[in-house]
Amino acid sequence: MHFEPDCHFAGEQMPPDTKNRDESEWSRFYRLPEFDSLEVLHAHFVSHRYARHVHDYLVVGLVERGTQSYWYRGARHVTPPGRIFLVSPGEPHTGEAASPEGYVYRTICLQEKHLARWTQDMGRGAGRTSFRAAVLHDRHLAALLTSFHRCIREQAPALESESFLLQAMARMLTCHSDDQAEPKPAGRERPAIARARDYIDSHYADDVSLSRLAEIASLSPFYFARAFRSETGLPPHLYLENVRIRRVRAFLDRGEPLGRAAAMAGYSDQSHLTRRFKRFLGITPGQYVRQAGIRPDGRSSGDRRGSPAE
Repeated sequence: MHFEPDCHFAGEQMPPDTKNRDESEWSRFYRLPEFDSLEVLHAHFVSHRYARHVHDYLVVGLVERGTQSYWYRGARHVTPPGRIFLVSPGEPHTGEAASPEGYVYRTICLQEKHLARWTQDMGRGAGRTSFRAAVLHDRHLAALLTSFHRCIREQAPALESESFLLQAMARMLTCHSDDQAEPKPAGRERPAIARARDYIDSHYADDVSLSRLAEIASLSPFYFARAFRSETGLPPHLYLENVRIRRVRAFLDRGEPLGRAAAMAGYSDQSHLTRRFKRFLGITPGQYVRQAGIRPDGRSSGDRRGSPAE
């Protein structure tokens, strides 16, 4: 996944004019070209206070640690950890810490073009999407947003990032918008999903996007993701991950070095492969090679093919 980060972390070497006044504060900004220039902010603020301002996009903010407060629509709102705060376009608001240790939060800035496309993909009518609530208590939505932001932080594959983003937006639109219409139910789409699976099976090393798979299946991204899961039992990003892990095992079995096996399967580096491999199989790739007794020539230590007769 490609993005354009502008990042500053406490403890990193930074030019003096880019440091926040409080040395414990940090902020990281991303613009995501593959998501139509969607913008994301990750930050820890202690003394920083936002002046009252407005913007032309919807802010969806997840407070991870600490407590945030903000003035919005004529009232003071408090957002504790695990809650989500919203700021609608054109609404004056502020923002500051409400706990001594400050707060860590992660936001998505949604332009009207993003919301319009997603509502259309979900089969809902045209029109501006609005949200009446200020602070949401929705553990499922918080978990989806946490997974999306983790993907951004770890530079995860585009398919995984987009899958969590669309799931989070579907949850928001169906449960928290003023028009809480249910999306169209997923039907049987076996030929369409088969085309997408074939594409993943042959392009597993590429940074495949959900939008590309939906295009191949001739379905909208929202509907495709739900139809794929209905047909295969897995969301698209986990299907891709399973294919990659199987290919890595095949590469290791024939004696490929770990770094080369990682690159051949589409992982950015060996450490990325190690995290994913252990998540799926419970052991690291190094353990797999050592404990299976795989030699550089691809034979296991117990393989006696070609050994001299005793």
